[in-house]
Amino acid sequence: MSSPRATLGVALVLAASLFFGVCGPFGKVVIQAGLTPLQVTWLRICGVGVIAIAIALVPLVRTLREGKRLPWGALILFGLTAIAAVQAFYFIAVERLPVGIALLLEFMGPIVVVAWVRFVRRTILPRSAVIGVLLSITGLCIVVEVWSGLRLDAVGLIAGSAAAACQATYFLAGEKLTAKVDVRVLLAVGFAVGVVALTPLAAPWALDWAVLSAEVTLGGVETTALVSSIALVLCTALAYGLGLSGLRFVSAPVAGGIGYTEVVVASLAAWALLGEALTVPQIIGGLVVIAGVFTAQRAVAAKTGVTESEATVAKV
Repeated sequence: MSSPRATLGVALVLAASLFFGVCGPFGKVVIQAGLTPLQVTWLRICGVGVIAIAIALVPLVRTLREGKRLPWGALILFGLTAIAAVQAFYFIAVERLPVGIALLLEFMGPIVVVAWVRFVRRTILPRSAVIGVLLSITGLCIVVEVWSGLRLDAVGLIAGSAAAACQATYFLAGEKLTAKVDVRVLLAVGFAVGVVALTPLAAPWALDWAVLSAEVTLGGVETTALVSSIALVLCTALAYGLGLSGLRFVSAPVAGGIGYTEVVVASLAAWALLGEALTVPQIIGGLVVIAGVFTAQRAVAAKTGVTESEATVAKV
């Protein structure tokens, strides 16, 4: 039987993965309407930032009045990497690659988590962790169809890989920060840092706001880029809030494994909303990647003191 805390944590991370998964198609149609990936990322972060700051205002003021010290350095790093950079690199990848492949590249992040636990925390990993890494690398080679001379866009591949490194920061830093900082405060500061960091790059003052009124098609339904942008912001806010809350109850390796639900959801959402479909080899490669990451993160979960109930859930 899993503990109530572990069950709650798994449920929260799973719900976050579902909301993260549908973000790709919403963002992609806005990019296709005429905005750059960085501009879409800035709009996304700015919208979520407004929501996060409004929700965090009371606990933030209370924290400051009580004289509690916040880990500002860690919060700024979290905002730069786990919020600003991961989304910017992801949308650059989404612009150039199918949504499913962009997500598969980003979700090499749990492998980075494995490497961090092994070489930085100096935790000796079982053989299954190494096998998981090798499986994931093999699966990724199949996904990008290396035998065909890497037909996928090179910039997209690099951006997806960079997103993976930043996603690892989300799990590793989020695991520690949620134990020290109110999740609402963490989100408010993180997204505020993200907005400031991306503003010079996104150049919102040069943004063609008329693009938001452009018609886009999602699942055969005509709507506008503005509606898609609003859906993107709301789904992102829910995803981050639920995911970081879940990291209070489960470890980073376990959360990374559960988060692979996002890949499945995103691929289904891209098929349903955008008509994107992966080739048979890419589907097989994606399954191999998922199998590899689950194998690796389960091993790390056992070696880093994760409860047996959490590790069992991660196997599902």
